[in-house]
Amino acid sequence: MQHYTARPVPPAALKDLRTTDDAGRAPAPFTDGEGGAPLRCCLRRSRPGERLALVSYAPLRRWAARTGADPGAYDEQGPVFVHAEECAGPEADGLAFTGAHRVLRRYSGDGRILGGRLVGDPDGFAPALREAFDDPAVAFVHVRAVEYGCFLYEVRRD
Repeated sequence: MQHYTARPVPPAALKDLRTTDDAGRAPAPFTDGEGGAPLRCCLRRSRPGERLALVSYAPLRRWAARTGADPGAYDEQGPVFVHAEECAGPEADGLAFTGAHRVLRRYSGDGRILGGRLVGDPDGFAPALREAFDDPAVAFVHVRAVEYGCFLYEVRRD
């Protein structure tokens, strides 16, 4: 049986983002008064009182810089919540935020979108992920929120 691991924003990228985000702006940390923000650094929801930052992140651009791929027009950036300071990272497999509508966007090894799938209920998430990785051309999957289109995390085969 295939196993998948959700990957948070990598530590090196987090270090950069906490100084200057991928849009070239300095973050403006704040104290979360309510909790519930989807944290991309540790793949859980924030708790009231935690210090967070909302930063612009370009996951495909950063991946392409590491691999030499050229995602062309598929390069994009968007807002993500992270802890304002370094955190311990994910506590489990990181397959978080799957209890709501999600889009699974499949990418090839050269950074091109191979397709996507809307997942409307939590029971459909694992089958949709399996279906994505049944295609050998799929190198990784980005899980995104439907409401805002925000990047939540990347999934790769283990």
